[in-house]
Order: sequence, then C-alpha cells, then structure tokens
Amino acid sequence: MKKSILASVISVFILTGCQQDNSVHDVTADVKKDISIWPAIVSEVKHSDEVEAKVEALLAKMNTRQKVAQMVQPEIRDITIDDMRKYGFGSYLNGGGAFPNDDKYATPNDWIALAESMYQASIDDSVDGSAIPTMWGTDAVHGHNNVIGATLFPHNIGLGAANNPKLIEQIAKATATEVMATGIDWVFAPTVATVRDDRWGRTYEGYSEDPEIVKAYASAIVHGLQGYYGSTFMGDDRVISTVKHFLGDGGTVGGDDQGDNIALEQDLFDIHAQGYVGGLTAGAQTVMASFNSWNGEKIHGNKYLLTDVLKNQMGFDGFVVGDWSGHGQIKGCSNTNCPQAINAGLDMFMAPTSDWKGLFKNTVEQVESGIIPMSRIDDAVRRILRVKVRAGLFEKPSPAARQFSGKTELIGSAEHRAIARDAVRQSLVLLKNNNNILPLSPASKIFITGDGADNIGKSAGGWSITWQGTGNTNKDFPSGTSIFQGFKNQLSVAGGAIELGDDASFQVRPDVAIVVFGEDPYAEGHGDRPNLTYQRDNDNDYQILTSLKAKGIPVVAIFVTGRPMWINPELNASDAFVVAWLPGTEGEGIADVLLTDVDGNQQYDMTGKLSYSWPASPYQYSVNRGDSNYSPLFPYGYGLNYSDKVTVEQVSEDVKNSHSEVYKGAPIYVGKLNTPWVLWLNNQDTKKQITSSSVSVDGIKFRTYDKNVQEDAFQVTANSATPVRVYIESKGSFREDLSRNVNENANLEFEYQVSQPLKGKAWLTLQCDNGETCGIRVDISSQLSEAGGWVRYSVPLALLNEKGMKFVDTTSPFGIEIKGSVELRIANVEFVLDGQE
Repeated sequence: MKKSILASVISVFILTGCQQDNSVHDVTADVKKDISIWPAIVSEVKHSDEVEAKVEALLAKMNTRQKVAQMVQPEIRDITIDDMRKYGFGSYLNGGGAFPNDDKYATPNDWIALAESMYQASIDDSVDGSAIPTMWGTDAVHGHNNVIGATLFPHNIGLGAANNPKLIEQIAKATATEVMATGIDWVFAPTVATVRDDRWGRTYEGYSEDPEIVKAYASAIVHGLQGYYGSTFMGDDRVISTVKHFLGDGGTVGGDDQGDNIALEQDLFDIHAQGYVGGLTAGAQTVMASFNSWNGEKIHGNKYLLTDVLKNQMGFDGFVVGDWSGHGQIKGCSNTNCPQAINAGLDMFMAPTSDWKGLFKNTVEQVESGIIPMSRIDDAVRRILRVKVRAGLFEKPSPAARQFSGKTELIGSAEHRAIARDAVRQSLVLLKNNNNILPLSPASKIFITGDGADNIGKSAGGWSITWQGTGNTNKDFPSGTSIFQGFKNQLSVAGGAIELGDDASFQVRPDVAIVVFGEDPYAEGHGDRPNLTYQRDNDNDYQILTSLKAKGIPVVAIFVTGRPMWINPELNASDAFVVAWLPGTEGEGIADVLLTDVDGNQQYDMTGKLSYSWPASPYQYSVNRGDSNYSPLFPYGYGLNYSDKVTVEQVSEDVKNSHSEVYKGAPIYVGKLNTPWVLWLNNQDTKKQITSSSVSVDGIKFRTYDKNVQEDAFQVTANSATPVRVYIESKGSFREDLSRNVNENANLEFEYQVSQPLKGKAWLTLQCDNGETCGIRVDISSQLSEAGGWVRYSVPLALLNEKGMKFVDTTSPFGIEIKGSVELRIANVEFVLDGQE
C-alpha cells in the first residue's frame, strides 16, 4: 500500500453523538453456571391478592398494541402529547440534559406542566382505548440533578466515605420530595455498582470497591425513595426506585464502560450482586439492565441472569427496564428491532430518539407472528402494572394536583441543603495533616486559589443539570455555595480575610493558602481513563502548589475528584491534603470542617474514611481490599481525624519503573467508531449526525463501504460550491484529552481511496476548544486529485500540535472538508506509531 506523508502547509483555522462500541471481550470457554449461588430474596413488599386481582383485570382487557405500548419508554425530546394519546406508553423519561421545551432553565412549573399533559394524554382512551396512567422516569442520581435550583448532594463516592446509611436515607427522602415537586413518579437510582477498576468513568457513581457498604446503602436509598412497606410505602411523598445496573458494570475488563465482566459466577454474586440483595430486600420495584456483558454476552439479552437468576431464583416480581437503547447492542439486534431482549427477560425498552417508532411496530409484529410469545408479553406487562398498582398511580391525583406539585420552595429548600451540607462534612477524607495545620483559624488571612475554588459546577461533577456536567456556571446553581464562598462566609463573621486567586499570585501575603483543584466534570464514556495519573500532560495545579510552598506559605490542598488518583507530587507539595470528592452544591460544608469557630474550638472533626483504596502508582488502578498482593498508598478505611498526630512522609514520585505500559495507539474509526466519537455531515446550513448506513445533507452524501469486511469503511460523495464536511467529533463536542498520543510521538493515520478525482479543494481538519474554538486545516487537494488504489496518509501529531492543534482539548480528531466535487473512501482512522500496524 502506498503511504502519503504530510508535506503540506498547515494553517490555524476556526470552523464556522456517540456510536456505541458493541464489541465484547473474547471468551471462548463455556461459562459454568450454578443457580444455587443465588439466594431467594424475601422482599419487604408482600404479595397481595388485591393487587394481583386488579392487575389481572386490567391485563384481560388489553390488546397487543396496548400491551407493547406499556413496554416502550420514549424520551421527552422525541415524543409529543399526541404521541402519548395515540400510543398510551407505559412510561417516558428525560435523559441527562433533556428538559421540558428543550429549555435548560425550565422552571418547576414547566416540568409539572409536561408531566400533567403526558398523564392526561395517557388516561385519555379516545384514541388508543387505554386509560392506564403513564409514569415519568428520571436520573436523579445525586439529588434532582436535572433541575435548576435543586439540592445536589455529594456523588456516591463521597457518600461511601461517610459510611452512614441513616444519612443516605435522609438524602434519598429529600430527593424524592424535590422530584415529586416537579410531578415525576420514578427515579433511576440507586446505582449499586461495586467498582473494581478506577479507570472506569463511572467510578464516582459507586459507593465503594467493597460490597459491604454497597449492600447497606442500597437498602437505605430504596427506603428513602419508596418508604417502608406497611407504613410509608409509596405514599404521596415517595417515588418508585430503580436498583441499577444489573449486573457487574463495576467490574469490566480494563474499567471499560459498557465492556465485559469476566468474573466467575460466585464472584459476580459476592462482589457485584450485593447491592441487589440489599435493594430488593428493601422492596425496590424496578431493576435496570446494564450495558455491560458477562463473559461475552450482553446483559440486555442474557436470559440466565435476567430471568433464571433475578426473577425466578431471587424472586423479583417488579419489572426490568433497559438502559439507553441498550437492547440495540445485543448480537443480531438494532435499536428498532430486538425480540431477543424481551425473550431474555427485559420488560421495558428504554427507547430514546425516534427509534421508538420502529421498535414499537416491529415488536407488535413479532408478537403477532409468535417470535415473541404472548405469555412473555403478558408477564412483562403484568410486572409493569403490578408496580403501577403498588405505587398507587391509579388512585393518586394527576401530577399537577399532587401533594408537593408546584411547591417550588421545596426545590433547594433550606432543610435539604442542610442535609447536603452535613453530607459534605461527613464525606471529607484527610490524607495528610502534617504539623496538625488543620483546622484553621477563621481569623486568619487566607489565600484561596485553583480552578475549583469558586466553581460549583466542578464540585458538582457529571450528571449536574447537563449529562456531562459541563457548560454550567455558578448562576446555574442559584441555591448553591462554592467552596470559596463558604470560607468567605465564615471568615467575614470571625474577622478574618480571604483573597481569591486563579494562580499562585496574591495581593496580600496570607497566613495560609488553600488550593482547590481536581477533575473537570464528566459522565459515562467520556470519563474512562488509560491510567490514574492526575494531569498527565499539564502540571498547572502542581506548579501552583510548589510556587506557594517556595514562598514559605503553608499549603492546604482540597482535591475534587470522582475517583482515587495518583497525586503523589501534589501530595508532597502540600502540608495538608483533603479529598473532597464531588461535594455538590453545598461547598460551605468544607469550611465547616477546615475552620474552627470564632473561639478556636473545633466545629466538626474529620470523620470520612476511604471506601476506595488509594493507588501508589498511576497503574495501580485495580487495587482492592482483600487482594492477595494488597499494597496501596493509603488503604481502604484510611482517613485521619484531628486528634491523630501523624506525619505523612514524602512519597515516591517516580513512575518510570512502576509499570511498563506499552503504547498501543488510539483507534478512532477502525471498522467502527470507538468511544466517545460520533460521525457528522455538515454544510453551511445543516449539521446531521450519521446514525445509519446512508445519510446526506445538501452537497455531501455518506454511505458505508465494504473494504475488507462488511461496512469497515465509508464513502463520501461531495458536489458543492460552498464548503461541506464529514468529520468525527466527541459526543456533545466535549473536550477529550488526547495529549498522550503527542507525547508518544504518534501519527494521525488514515487510509483513503479516490474513486472520482477531486475538482476543487479539500482539507484535513482537526478541531479543539480551549475556551475558544481552535484547530488546524491541512490542504490535501493534491492527494485527492487522482483516482487509484488505497493509500495510507500519515502526519506526525507533534507537527500538528506545533502548528496550533491543542490535543489536550480535542473536540474533533479528524475531518475532511471539501469545496468542489469528489468521491472518496475512508478507513482506519487512528493514532499510531510510525510503522505500527
């Protein structure tokens, strides 16, 4: 194959979603199964003849279309009130970053209005013949986190450090109240993943690496959300809970989001299923299936786990809901066609986008043809109706008339914020306190700096207003308090002084400096990491710490993070080191613990203890309590309090000999798109995501192409007098740190074949966003001027970086812009070493 090496002039330019990787771990051996491993769960929610009679009476009157409609859950961006009236869906959801009227600043009354309209349409039997009330599900994973002004509690990783089930139950009850105030019935929580590899981008959604805390917390959360059976269960102030994600999402190979868990069945139960033991015993009414696989088989299509284990052996009589088009990842399925999932035991499809239309049609046809037995449909609908009857949805008033609806004072109420502030205090973990520098006097002169000091969005993390937690400012948290503001509030009362900076420069020499730094917000997919090095290619925070130390100023580090990380250099540069996790909106809880009162008395002790082992190297990403060779930097359960007189000595900052990690490159589009990339077409007026095998906008057409195997390449046909483009972008245009590839001296390489020569101009494009749109544009017109065979094109990333491409903030690692006409094919877009195949 020919190889074309870049020799073009590079110029800086400004340019005017994510396809899931469906691959699974290669497992060839049969998986030995032993159903006796799984216990029969005795749920607090008891069988009721009255409930069952009502369910059977409803079921007997339903036709096939009405039954299937109960099993399909569309998303608010892709259904209308008329759709609900026509189909009578059993439920609907708002995904992360979805709001009524597509308005981020929708008021609680806007949420109620949508809930009321959907409810009334669902019970209107004039079109579909059904009057069964629908229900609205939402990801309220650390408070009602989709709603402006809601109380956002610390993420689960911080709550695990608190190790206080009673506190967790309080948080869940407060969350239920704020959810009910917006007319919503159902919460997709708790997450009960037991996280075994901290590279996973959802680590912060897990309470612990150890199932003990997870089991206790699952029960507490379910009780807080649903109440107690026989007394407060599903009262007017409670919501339906969901224990998720069944099963093993915290134990995938390499911490790969939606990857493969290859645990033995006994370990699957002992480590990853304990949250279900706790949650189902407490009476959880729904379970969400997980994206991941178990030994190569996607959970959404795993009959053994969903039906044989969960329903038959463990006795779960609620319903199983899928995750975001998770059924489409099953072998042989698509987002619109998947009888395998229903036959395996999935009771409700989560079907965002307009895919629900094809999915509904195909499922009805599959029932009518016998591909899906009616007995399986009846079982699924029976389970859905059972939960609705138990939840009182047939008797409760409509959403607008419920107890808390419209009571906006409940959203971010003082009572709920007090619970959140207490949770922040209890979640803090003190790793280092040399010379007992903490707690500080509120009469001190304090310099506080770092990009987390006055940034509530950074403290809140992912799943905060938006899905990834990005794009927010402090104004988006009107009830919240930043960490800086919390200190300022207390120092102003005690006669102290505080100065806010953004680097190591101050106006007045302080008595002590506080540096607040850590991970920027992220959520699933985007949060996966190759190792646990903090700021792998950018040591700005370390430089602030060392600069202040060099000036003779005592330094207190506050680390905001969604996982344990290798922070040895930052730890050495600090006199005290506090792990704040992702504390949410109540930043003053940190000041409560780090400051004494005006009389010099301790306000609150440090009580948090690590529920995750802290790594001794960047590559110790899977170090867990009970390991045979257990040697973390700080063990599970570690955490100093103020009475401890412990000096933490300097720790090793040398990582060269700690791990021999071989750089293997970074595939972007090699047969398929890798996470987190998505393909787009655009012209000057239209931008369209490529989600099928053939997509077009005016001037440019995309279709898949078979190079070596089926659809392992794509073809672009362009004919436009104005610029058109095909390009790969991160979902939501979020910034991806690809700088390691530059440091490894990798190249951007791709293969192309010209079938109709270029008439006009063409450019290779890459895009970044470091506060302003940036990137590069490389003229490749000469390469596309002749038809011929496949050619591999290669350009050193270091050269692109030198010319202005900021790989630490990459939004688009590859694109082809065309002005004119051409037909070409593209394959194998990747970052690789020269000569590496």
